[in-house]
Amino acid sequence: MAAFHIYLASASPRRRELLHQIGVAFCLLPVAVDETPLPGETPDAYVARLARDKARAGAGALGRRQSAPVLGADTAVAVDGAILGKPADRDEGLAMLARLSGREHRVLSAVALATEERDAVKVQESRVRFRDLSPAECRIYWDSGEPWDKAGGYGIQGRAATFIVELRGSYSGVMGLPLFETAELLREFNVPLWPSFTS
Repeated sequence: MAAFHIYLASASPRRRELLHQIGVAFCLLPVAVDETPLPGETPDAYVARLARDKARAGAGALGRRQSAPVLGADTAVAVDGAILGKPADRDEGLAMLARLSGREHRVLSAVALATEERDAVKVQESRVRFRDLSPAECRIYWDSGEPWDKAGGYGIQGRAATFIVELRGSYSGVMGLPLFETAELLREFNVPLWPSFTS
């Protein structure tokens, strides 16, 4: 039996941490997919497509060597129907924080599993409300280095936790991997959870 349960088609340290949390051993499988939104694509459809594309790309790369399903995931912040991905630079990051200041936004987090034979995807939605942010604290936060590689330009598990007035949904989903939906998919693909307690 393999020493891992799934392949993880993601470089995100947060997703690795969350899989460790539920006892799922994995083997990293870097993939590259085009993350450009399609014309007219909704945020929900966008994250579902990217998660599935990443999982399918991993399964395709493995081919006959595949010994476990591939997990792909994607997260996006949505405001007024617009998708806020990872900021390209400081100016875009500060603009994102200003846009989120004092209001509610949606966080869409999708997870997909794929083998050569089949794939499945689930999307989780959370609602997050920020307090009012001053331009100065947005600059300080950006300069901390924390937000540059995160959807919407912030990380709930870090300093930005002090911005959040209310969260309705999944904390792990906002981090980047909704664990309830992930566990449901893993069960569908007969991947064990908490193996040290069930073996």
